[in-house]
Amino acid sequence: MSEASARRAVHAYFMQRAIEIARNGWYTTRPNPRVGCVFVRDETVIGEGWHVRTGEDHAEKVALADIDRRGGVARGATAYVTLEPCSHTGRTAPCVDALIEAGVARVVVGATDPNPQVDGRGIARLRDAGIEVITDILADRCEALNPGFNQRMRAGRPRVRVKLAMTLDGRTAAADGSSQWITGEPARNDVHRLRAESGAVLIGRGTLQADDPSLNVRLPGEWPQPTRVVLDSQLEITPQARLLALAGHTIVYTASADRARADRIAEAGAEIVQVGVQGAGLDLAAVLADLGAREINDVLVEAGPTLAGALAGLELVDEYVIYLAPKLLGDAGRGLLKLPGITGIADARELVIDSIEPCGPDWRITARPARHRKD
Repeated sequence: MSEASARRAVHAYFMQRAIEIARNGWYTTRPNPRVGCVFVRDETVIGEGWHVRTGEDHAEKVALADIDRRGGVARGATAYVTLEPCSHTGRTAPCVDALIEAGVARVVVGATDPNPQVDGRGIARLRDAGIEVITDILADRCEALNPGFNQRMRAGRPRVRVKLAMTLDGRTAAADGSSQWITGEPARNDVHRLRAESGAVLIGRGTLQADDPSLNVRLPGEWPQPTRVVLDSQLEITPQARLLALAGHTIVYTASADRARADRIAEAGAEIVQVGVQGAGLDLAAVLADLGAREINDVLVEAGPTLAGALAGLELVDEYVIYLAPKLLGDAGRGLLKLPGITGIADARELVIDSIEPCGPDWRITARPARHRKD
């Protein structure tokens, strides 16, 4: 192994540690990115930390405080950071200033921050201060910590994940419309974890009417709750809907200008947002743009085949999470997605399967549209 390869292997080792500790903030950092930081001297960790939640210190400052607690000194050390240190004043002061003041000799960066307020400026500031900066160490793994944040910064909308549950023959409900429960308890608990890591959970009026869901996280312990989002073009939601009585924030997107209806729903506990229409429904791109402006990184869609199909048809789905149950409902059951216009195999929407994992008696399939192919 060459000396350069050996150095890069050492950098990858400590960056992997930074990635692991960044995951401690998996459910708590939104809308901020998940970031880990490790300080090293003579190939020994002297301090580490991760960003816990918005408004609190970023990973670099937490790690610097950890050095102080251990009785160490940051001057001359190497900092491994999964995301480029911020160079602007937001809810906290710039991390590059803290690193420069601490006198670090080197900063090893995993991924560049796609935030237009940063996007290379943090790296430039460090280099201007005479600090050696090494970039793109385990960059793909570091980017994978924040797919929703990256999507919002680059495209102005959240990452859209469509959650679906189906039988082995591709049915999401029986002929009589019943669907509870196709999957077992482990899969349902997994969905609650998906909700906890999402900034918003989105449904259509059909799902609201059929299931009257709560859309909250109901796992033991303290978990962050997502914003609840309902698409209701004619504002037909009932003020008695279960989700309106819950603590937290509910947004109802509508094309209706009926002020009396809007006032009733607002009094019941929802924010009403008017958007335009596109085709037979609401302008879904406008809805997602508004959610992005609200700093929502990830939207979990728990909708029926019509809305899920509409999002797929507009190429607004970034990932599918499909729970496959070992059951059969026959050809009278409801299908997975409505995708008008597909008549031949050549019209099929191609997916790339990223993982297939057991989830109790069921299987969890994670896939993405082939347009997101990474290779």
